[in-house]
Amino acid sequence: MIRKAKVEDIPEIHKLINEFAEKGLLLPRSLSDLYENIRDFYILVIDGKVVGTSALHIIWEDLGEVRSVIVRDEYRGKGYGKKLVDTCLREAKFLGLKRVLALTYIPEYFKKLGFVEIDKRTLPFKVWSDCVKCPKFPDCGEIALLYYL
Repeated sequence: MIRKAKVEDIPEIHKLINEFAEKGLLLPRSLSDLYENIRDFYILVIDGKVVGTSALHIIWEDLGEVRSVIVRDEYRGKGYGKKLVDTCLREAKFLGLKRVLALTYIPEYFKKLGFVEIDKRTLPFKVWSDCVKCPKFPDCGEIALLYYL
């Protein structure tokens, strides 16, 4: 089941994101950042356990970002990641966004979902305001992709 995250889910989301960050698959997130952005998050719950996450963060009037797309290893290959991304894309469409960004270390995954690679330098300054807070800035190595709604 995919549902909006609740405040009580934050410790599990934090643990999951940072486990994958340690593997170099995404950027780490602090607890304070997760609490501040709780409304962005969806979680995948199976047998009462949080096994996946995704988030849709609004950047500008026509642009959102899919963030923190994760599915635990033992649940991969079952289409859950696609469902998490699709949930974010449906919300983006409902909100009237025209484009959804993904910054990722795994661009091929997002390309399979219909995202197209772009040059990061073409992104609006609002995106960079998040980047400058990152411990890996300016050389995080993430690839930028866009999905056009």
